[in-house]
Amino acid sequence: MKKRVKIHWKVLIICLAIVYGVAFLGSVFTSGNTGSEWYQGIKPAITPPNYIFPIVWNILFFLITLSLYFAWIKAKKKQKKIIALVFGINFFLNALWSYLFFGLKKPNYSFFELIILWFSIISMILITKKIDKKSAWLLIPYLLWVSFAGVLNYLIAFG
Repeated sequence: MKKRVKIHWKVLIICLAIVYGVAFLGSVFTSGNTGSEWYQGIKPAITPPNYIFPIVWNILFFLITLSLYFAWIKAKKKQKKIIALVFGINFFLNALWSYLFFGLKKPNYSFFELIILWFSIISMILITKKIDKKSAWLLIPYLLWVSFAGVLNYLIAFG
């Protein structure tokens, strides 16, 4: 007989609200600028069409939500503080990238910030792996997409 999985709805909803709150914050700087003359004039030829980004980011934010949820419900009290810190730093850096790149139009600043963001994702993976392996695996697409974004950002800033 299969064991029934208990869903902690309150925790899941809080995780969704936090992660999509960060997504909304980043979109404040991004959404009005992706079609701008400035961005259209600097984006590399390998940049996917604009409609791809919200699709990918919504999937990624959902995976990040699930990662946070699974890690949180499996974590001990001391581990929850570390999870909150590591995910919190990542969320700040995620929104900051949008502000630096699209808000301030500083691709060089955003590239260096993206390197820190990338390491924060690695930290999230390493920390969640100790608590719940699926939580860590759910972050791999995020790491891959930010790596690709790093290539695009580098080409814009220094290419």
